[in-house]
Amino acid sequence: MNTSINNDTIIAPSTPYGLSAVSLIRLSGKKSISLTNKIFLNKDLNKVKSHTIHFGTIKYKNNIIDEVLVSIFKSPRSYTKENVVEISCHGSPYIINKIISIFIKLGVRIANKGEFTLRSFLNGNMDLSQAEAVADLISSNSKNSHKIALNQIRGNFSKKIQELRNELIDFSSLIELELDFSEEDVEFANRNKLSNTVNKILEYSKYLINSYDATNVLKNGIEVVITGKPNVGKSTILNALINEEKAIVSSIPGTTRDLIEDTITIGGNIVRFVDTAGIRKATNKIEKIGVNKAIEKARNASIVIYIFDLFNESLESIKNQINSKILKNKNVILIGNKSDLKINTSIINFFKKNNIIIISGKNFKDIKSLINTINLNINKNIIRDESSISINQRHYESLSKVNNAMENVKKNLKEKSNTDLIALDIKYSLSYLGEITGEITNDDILSNIFSKFCIGK
Repeated sequence: MNTSINNDTIIAPSTPYGLSAVSLIRLSGKKSISLTNKIFLNKDLNKVKSHTIHFGTIKYKNNIIDEVLVSIFKSPRSYTKENVVEISCHGSPYIINKIISIFIKLGVRIANKGEFTLRSFLNGNMDLSQAEAVADLISSNSKNSHKIALNQIRGNFSKKIQELRNELIDFSSLIELELDFSEEDVEFANRNKLSNTVNKILEYSKYLINSYDATNVLKNGIEVVITGKPNVGKSTILNALINEEKAIVSSIPGTTRDLIEDTITIGGNIVRFVDTAGIRKATNKIEKIGVNKAIEKARNASIVIYIFDLFNESLESIKNQINSKILKNKNVILIGNKSDLKINTSIINFFKKNNIIIISGKNFKDIKSLINTINLNINKNIIRDESSISINQRHYESLSKVNNAMENVKKNLKEKSNTDLIALDIKYSLSYLGEITGEITNDDILSNIFSKFCIGK
């Protein structure tokens, strides 16, 4: 993938292929307006103002192709900071392919994946973290994942990184100056102020690193594992939550052998429910695999819904399960199911005393109450202030390196170590911070990032 700025004019459909009422074709490059003008009837596009829309006909070699709307964006006031044309045509695959093939004959080439956004980055319209957020915005599938991506596109994250980097650059210059005058034993960089900057960078980098798990959970879906002993009603509750007969419901213990998953949206978040095999001593090899999977899933889930059978289980058995390893150090919602049956009073009193939820998986109101409980749990234990900032794996790795380098600077300042050691770690930190926003990058990083985009973006 070519990641350098060139003078090519590029083209790509910006809407998915397939029959539709309207489709959008996008061009970018110096010649995009003049080449469109060659096949557009009704108006001279070379003379129109930027940010205007024009109705007309696409015609090539006496063949009328379609009636279209053409939007004009003149450099530098466009997404790529180049001349950009967007053609809204009818959504016939034949029409789309015909228009694109005509432009190819006129010297335009098909855009690479993400090349429009790559050009926007290379032309200084956005930094690299903002460009990555464009892909996140396109793939956002919930209110909160949309909010996270939008915040990053607006540059809130980038602005803070840039401020800290500029502050560090000032000290780097003074430290380098000290090295030039090392024989005279002078200090140009105020060590107290440098220490304050180091602490600010450490605080923010740790804050972002800690946000990594939270934001990725919100973007990819909050995993809620439904578990408990066999036949406590896990599959019934899963079916009720997703309003679909996804899992087989049976009175035979061990019916669920594998993991059954489905998603719904709760409070603006994608929630992925996982129904697991009942936890017990397995009677055969296949069931044992299912039980082990269930335990592993519960360990790694964001939330565990652990279900007790109010009708068939003894109070002693319930107490033993509450004290079991699977419920230790986890975000657990405890539920007593089958309240529609005749339940022992001592069990009901125990559940009420310990604020454990009592429901019937067959009761719509109870399931609605459970959904509200899950939403409250998400807002209390998963969504935090830092969840509005999105960092990906690339940012995480760079910030971890920044954190390590700044810890070294902090240590060397405290121990009054040689200036060259401090200078080296500051230089490393500047490089790692620059990688996040794209001030320091290479073709391999850019190719990896933009190859994940769709062609028309």
